[in-house]
Amino acid sequence: MTEYVKSGNLQVAKELYDFINLEVIPGSQVDTEAFWLGFGQIVKDLAPRNKQLLAIRDEIQKKIDTWHQQNYDNFNFETYKTFLSEIGYLEPDVEDYEVETENVDDEISLQAGPQLVVPGDNARYALNAANARWGSLYDALYGTDAISEENGAERGRNYNPVRGEKVIQFAREFLDETVPLKGASHKNAVHYSIVNGELLVSLNNGTKTGLADNSKLVGYQGEAEEPKSILMKNNDLHFEIQIDRTHSIGATDKAGVKDLLLEAALTTIIDCEDSVAAVDAQDKTLIYRNWLGLMKGDLTTSFQKDGRVMTRSLNSDRTYTSITGEELKLRGRSMLFIRNVGHLMTSNVILDEDGQEVPEGIIDGVVTSLIGKHTILGSGNFKNSQKESIYIVKPKMHGSAEVAFANELFDRIEDLIGVERNTLKIGVMDEERRTSLNLKNCIYEVKERIVFINTGFLDRTGDEMHTSMEVGPMIRKNEMKSSTWLQGYEKSNVYTGLAVGLRGRAQIGKGMWAMPDLMADMIQQKVAHPKAGANTAWVPSPTAATLHALHYHQVEVRRVQEELITEMKDLRDAILEIPFAANVNWSPEEIQEELDNNAQGILGYVVRWVEQGIGCSKVPDINNIGLMEDRATLRISSQHMTNWLRHGICTKDQVMETLKRMAKVVDEQNAGDVNYRPMAPNYDDSVAFQAACELVFEGLEQPNGYTEPILHRRRQEAKAKFA
Repeated sequence: MTEYVKSGNLQVAKELYDFINLEVIPGSQVDTEAFWLGFGQIVKDLAPRNKQLLAIRDEIQKKIDTWHQQNYDNFNFETYKTFLSEIGYLEPDVEDYEVETENVDDEISLQAGPQLVVPGDNARYALNAANARWGSLYDALYGTDAISEENGAERGRNYNPVRGEKVIQFAREFLDETVPLKGASHKNAVHYSIVNGELLVSLNNGTKTGLADNSKLVGYQGEAEEPKSILMKNNDLHFEIQIDRTHSIGATDKAGVKDLLLEAALTTIIDCEDSVAAVDAQDKTLIYRNWLGLMKGDLTTSFQKDGRVMTRSLNSDRTYTSITGEELKLRGRSMLFIRNVGHLMTSNVILDEDGQEVPEGIIDGVVTSLIGKHTILGSGNFKNSQKESIYIVKPKMHGSAEVAFANELFDRIEDLIGVERNTLKIGVMDEERRTSLNLKNCIYEVKERIVFINTGFLDRTGDEMHTSMEVGPMIRKNEMKSSTWLQGYEKSNVYTGLAVGLRGRAQIGKGMWAMPDLMADMIQQKVAHPKAGANTAWVPSPTAATLHALHYHQVEVRRVQEELITEMKDLRDAILEIPFAANVNWSPEEIQEELDNNAQGILGYVVRWVEQGIGCSKVPDINNIGLMEDRATLRISSQHMTNWLRHGICTKDQVMETLKRMAKVVDEQNAGDVNYRPMAPNYDDSVAFQAACELVFEGLEQPNGYTEPILHRRRQEAKAKFA
């Protein structure tokens, strides 16, 4: 049972209450009594509004379901659009405008580069991500399939010089592409030095040359004549040529180069939402405590590796001598966002004056903002923001009224914690259909604090299917990415962001590369994101961030965005094209293949979420390819199975047989995990298996197809059962 402390008109779980009073409020310049009284007033004023907005979602969905049922055999696109406008689903566009956000850090407003998303309940992952601002290109290439293992270049326990030479050649080609020499190649360099503010490169033929564009030389470490590292900048991204002839790699290199250190994860989202399994005060306090450690700069964690105890903390800034002789400092850490939960869920960590659970999004907003104030005051080891801003990503909002509600909440929080208006910056995730179609209006409601928009395939597809559930059977999942609505959605997000002036003020982002072991494929494919005008995109690991950074050297996103502004168009009709199969001609084998794929994916993730509290991990798919999964995976897969059940593509018995058979597959895939509890053969006794069944068989009743209500309830059940 949760122990509560009464404070004003709130009842607060004691663990959270003590944490806030003893660890967060001290040094925040906020009065304890005033904080709790103000918090209670925010809950009293805004919780009913939150509930009302959720009721509007349900009302709209019921109207859409009814309309599709009534027009099942005589669907007309123009009539459909008129109907959506009449019920407020399609909003009339606001007048043209430009956003007015001020005090945005360069990592968000000016630079283009990778973005990490990590669960806030894992301090080690959070620190790894924060420190992934800089990454070794040599390590990223050598340790992944980015370099092939052909012709004797295999990865192994010991260093393979053949593979190492391939890495070095790749790196030299990168230098030739990004910071080319005049009439020569970096492959022929034997010595680097700085002379009179310019790079001087000695070549193996006895001649000397310099950079084709010396403005790309920024600074160095060590002595100018024999630098330890040379700092370059290309497309606003930095990298170092590190030189050490005593190093095992540098000793074998003609120029003494031991590595290239790339500026990689410019920004990181610390997550309270889809990648965590936080269902009680203990879980939430852990996330908040890690966030506090990051904002104060004193977060550390210890772990064992190769039999040794390792301690990890935040990296310091990097110091150089500029080419004009002054000291130059660059941040050693990623710029951090915090992703709060959306409007849907309530939490028992705080109860209102009537003993009802408080909306979790309100709790997240208040607590993470109060914590963020510490970095503004500069009382810790590092400041996250040089512009005294607190960056909050707000997910899963439906339409402009819900974004306006978030803006009002942020106003109230700023007043409560005593910071200036628009200190709290917002990222609006474009992952719900009603937001995609009304994105211009949504951004308008936060035009003075917007710093981020993005697209997300999994959640957005889940909402696409649930919204149009009654239309008919949806196409197969692997066909979704080439469908008209999705192509329109991805382009429209960028077009809208550019049209309202996000360029130079905010990030326009793209979704996750989910296969952390397939880096060669990522290098080939993910360059499409900067080419599409996105100045950031999600990657699953620090290594992936280093490799994805290559794309932002290849593509100058600022120039791409300038070109896109000239070709923008309205893609609302494309987004409204529903991805259902007008003529079902799938064979029984194809249907079963789709069911197997969905069921295995659901079970593989749910069993870890529900029974181990793991909200994000590398989960093997049906082909044993590791996928970095979070809760959005469940939404798309469960809604797809629900849809096929609804339209008779499969039967309940067939789905149950599939789930049980795939449970055995997942059990085998997790056989090496000592903490794993098999689902088979006692399916009725497996909390995880029952949760998966609920997600599919009760998918029609889930609000907008979300998985949170079932997962939270089942996780609480598992915690009690295995306590």
